[in-house]
Amino acid sequence: MAGQEDPVQQESHQDWVNREYIEVITSSIKKIADFLNSFHISCHSRLATLNEKLTALKRRIEYIEARVTKGETLT
Repeated sequence: MAGQEDPVQQESHQDWVNREYIEVITSSIKKIADFLNSFHISCHSRLATLNEKLTALKRRIEYIEARVTKGETLT
């Protein structure tokens, strides 16, 4: 019977199709994980920089408030 595969060949072919599908899914998940890790590192760095700036501003405001409370001039 030409053109027909026996059950073993069909199973083998389906196994390869499934393996290729799993490989595509696995690769996609790895790409998503890499993106999320990169995004996390980027956000973490930016938030740390922003936190440093906010801390410096807070200290400056506290300093100015203390000088104003004491009646000192700011110049």
